[in-house]
Amino acid sequence: MNRQFDLNDLRVFHVVAQKASFSAAADFLAVSPAYVSKRIQLLESALDAPLLFRSTRRVALTEAGERLYRRAQQLLDDVDQLVDDVSGVRHAPRGMVRISSSFGFGRQVVAPLLARFVESHPGLNVRLDLFDRIVDVAAEGYDLDIRVGDAIAPHLIARRLATNHRILCASPAYLRARGVPQSVAELQTHECLCIKERDHPFGMWRFVVDGEHACVRVSGALASNDGEAAVQWAQAGRGIVLRSIWNVRPYLDDGRLVQVLPDVTQAADVWAVYPSRLATSARVKACVEFLEAAFDGVDWAASSGARKTAVQR
Repeated sequence: MNRQFDLNDLRVFHVVAQKASFSAAADFLAVSPAYVSKRIQLLESALDAPLLFRSTRRVALTEAGERLYRRAQQLLDDVDQLVDDVSGVRHAPRGMVRISSSFGFGRQVVAPLLARFVESHPGLNVRLDLFDRIVDVAAEGYDLDIRVGDAIAPHLIARRLATNHRILCASPAYLRARGVPQSVAELQTHECLCIKERDHPFGMWRFVVDGEHACVRVSGALASNDGEAAVQWAQAGRGIVLRSIWNVRPYLDDGRLVQVLPDVTQAADVWAVYPSRLATSARVKACVEFLEAAFDGVDWAASSGARKTAVQR
């Protein structure tokens, strides 16, 4: 029996245990399922113990696998911290930073910034995954989540990157045809474009109105899990959309959309969220500091000065 094993095999095992799937682990690690299977076999051989129960649909941990998984996280964290400490001495952090974000914000804002980030940090690699749900960064193996929205679990560290809020808006054509709502309650009589996206409760819009919390259940003929689709429908005159100011600012400035109920907003700042165990990670620190500098001074709420379209009830 060979008690020595490759630390990378332990990393592969840790991801398989997190994902409960060889194929999902392979996708996350950007390797083949055959590679994952081989590394697990080598680890089991080195430890002389079965670590996983395999089935056609998923894998589960054996008793030995459970014990290894509990210890693996701390061991891998200690190794990563050692690497970060050494990298800190060199002032050049190295390794992989796994980042998650939402579809729209990730594509339009985060991805271009990360391209600049790796240019300025040649020792770092970035893996960016986009989702239409909130990611549990600690449980799913991510180092950092770039999140729009203020619902953040207390066990996570959150650094505000930019101020943002969601607003109600619609096209001038829709408002001419259907009238301009004068209160939150009137939204129930309108076509509302619902989005099932990350922290959006589907069909329930929550706001702050004159310092007070208000909510209204809305509906409409069109709904999506993609915010960009809803914004396109709004521009086409199909209803009222609740969307972040960062996303709709250009359409407000050129008149394709008009803000509805301007005193009604929903807080949705931009955050860098990461597990407390990575609080001293040089890789995470470098990425967060870069993003903080990139977002410094950004004010999406400020108009570019374009003429607004007035719509009368």
